[in-house]
Amino acid sequence: MDSTKIIQQHKRLGNLVSEKKIKQSLDILADMLSSVSSGDLRDEYENIVMTYRNMVTYTIEGIEDPKRNKIYLKLIQSILNLSDRARQDILSHYSGWHTYWVKQQAEKEMKLTGKTIVETVDDLMFKSELDEWLKLTNEINPNPASEIAIKHKHLIRNIFNHLWLTDYYGEAETSLLNIIMTSGKFRWHESSIFTSAITLSSLRTWQPEKLHHLLDIYESHQQQVMERALSGLILNLHYYNSRLKLYPDLTGRITNLSSDGSFREHCRIIVLQTIRSRETESLSKKLHDEILPQVEKLRPRIEEKLDLENILPKDKNDEKNPDWSEMFSDSEAIFKTMEELTKLQMEGADVYMSAFSNLKHFDFFKDFQNWFVPFYPDHDTVNEIYLDEILGPATNDLAEALYKTPFICNSDKYSLLLNLKYLPSTQKSMMLKVFRMELEGLQQLEEDSILTDPYKSFRTNVTQYLQDIYRFFKLSPYKKEFEDIFTGKLDIYNSEFFRMSTDSAESEAGLADYFFSKNFYDDAVQLFMRQVNNKPDDAQLYEKIAYCHQENREWEEALKYYRRAEIIDRKAWTIKKIGLCLRRTGKYEEALENYLQASGMEPDNIHTIIMIAHCYLDLREYEKALKYYFRVEYGDPGNLKVLRPIAYCYFALGRFDDSEKYYERLSASKLNAHDHINNGHLALCRGKKKEAVDFYRQSLMSGELTKEQFMSVFSEDRALLISLGVNPDDLPILLDYLLFNMG
Repeated sequence: MDSTKIIQQHKRLGNLVSEKKIKQSLDILADMLSSVSSGDLRDEYENIVMTYRNMVTYTIEGIEDPKRNKIYLKLIQSILNLSDRARQDILSHYSGWHTYWVKQQAEKEMKLTGKTIVETVDDLMFKSELDEWLKLTNEINPNPASEIAIKHKHLIRNIFNHLWLTDYYGEAETSLLNIIMTSGKFRWHESSIFTSAITLSSLRTWQPEKLHHLLDIYESHQQQVMERALSGLILNLHYYNSRLKLYPDLTGRITNLSSDGSFREHCRIIVLQTIRSRETESLSKKLHDEILPQVEKLRPRIEEKLDLENILPKDKNDEKNPDWSEMFSDSEAIFKTMEELTKLQMEGADVYMSAFSNLKHFDFFKDFQNWFVPFYPDHDTVNEIYLDEILGPATNDLAEALYKTPFICNSDKYSLLLNLKYLPSTQKSMMLKVFRMELEGLQQLEEDSILTDPYKSFRTNVTQYLQDIYRFFKLSPYKKEFEDIFTGKLDIYNSEFFRMSTDSAESEAGLADYFFSKNFYDDAVQLFMRQVNNKPDDAQLYEKIAYCHQENREWEEALKYYRRAEIIDRKAWTIKKIGLCLRRTGKYEEALENYLQASGMEPDNIHTIIMIAHCYLDLREYEKALKYYFRVEYGDPGNLKVLRPIAYCYFALGRFDDSEKYYERLSASKLNAHDHINNGHLALCRGKKKEAVDFYRQSLMSGELTKEQFMSVFSEDRALLISLGVNPDDLPILLDYLLFNMG
């Protein structure tokens, strides 16, 4: 049985149900059920089909049923529930995953106790160990080597596995969680991993009760635990976005909580940090797979040949509008997490992921629950350091510094500690000095930041926890058994949950600015567009929308919004952007007109001058182009790159001696493949065919162009060469001569 096929079918079914395509979803469900081991599931399917057939028939016959909407909602829930159970049944039998091996082992142990179904907390196979622990009145932190400590670790593992592997929670799980949260016998780091177990269980099998439990834990306000609960809730609500509307009890509770400003701010912090996790990977992929190939494909050939883009350094004021700086400061006031997280280097994957990815091979990480355990000074791993000759005396300082640092997530803290044991003595001593200095700095930082940021602790805990989860999905040996929730757009701002839990307009405006600052233009433009109706006269908003389209090479859309901005607030920056878009769409005369207008407003702006020159070059008005290129040469005499278009203009005008002089000056810098081609053209026009062939050969030997690309360039230049007196009959013979001599 193909596990991948079942997972895809399950996802497809969920999408169809959300689109209310019930018959199609039932067809997929029927195919899934053909592979299940339980006949009860197939019987349940038949009942669902019969109920839906009757509903459809009654509706078509015009029979009114006041309960129809409730029945329809219940039916949809039943289809989704049955598909979830079918998926679990098939994967448990055919996937061979570690998850189901652990689950099967637990079920075998249950049978040995004489019970097969857990209905109440008394049915739990670890109930006696739980009772024994709860009876303790004083020894809550026993010696790690003691019998009671060993039993307790076994109990923690059993509770974690039970909460993780139980498909559907009932009275037993509710009672167990109540004991955990109210008995006072479980420490915060234990409650934390139990919370992670609920999150993982919910991602594996949907059940609204699990999310209610996460909300209960959040509302308990136990620090380090509530952050994990709300993070897990948000990840689940995003993952199951299409189901949320089907459960009004859950949506009602979230809506009620959203009246609390702290809850809204907590949600905003988690959403931002979750989105941040994709930054490096997604931006790198977009750059290499989308933007760069498009640039090469769309750039006009003449621009490529003459390297027009790089004659001058980038004009910082001609990129993102400098007027937007004030906007970003306002954005930071609303979403101050961005600046603070940057200062703390809490970038997640793009800062520490690669550094620690090779330090997850320790046996510590073979234990499933250790991917989610918070770092705390009393952990067994810390105790091992006491035995080290150099590290031992400073173990307390070392553990305290690691515990307090906000710079490293929990998973990486354990990696660092485990690796310390294997370092040479000199490096161990150096690390100790670093950590002691770190501890002193952290104490001062903590005192200062608490006064200025009431959400600092929540933000730090959330950041570290989400980084832990990120590493689990990316690096753990069990990652193939879980759908990676950090792939894709992570567009939580489009989810039902986000709309319910935040002040939409304010949150979306801040998120849009964040996306814009990080060059996530697809996301930014979506959110900017939602603001247009409320801000019809905001020139900066239109500028930003246009800039997003510009960076995505969507020139017509960019042009539309730049023009809207220009009507509201006419300035040189916008006019030049309009010129850029017109030039990219081949409207060279209109582009030139806009650049000339901008030049009238900024007569000494060298970047505007060179764009005017480029436009005249596009229009093949070489004399006028030269006039402006000379202004650039005069204003920037050390710039050799401007010699390239000057040499070309002279060549196109038939002024071969002047062209040769500039190509000779250009040769002082490195000539590119197109320079060699143009030198070849110059020689050819002067009747020096062998010299021309030598230049063409150098172009091909540079490795910058393939033979096909060379031929394409030569073909495009054919008309110009003929206009300058080259015999058209000589050209194919010359090319064949070149190819014969290339081998």
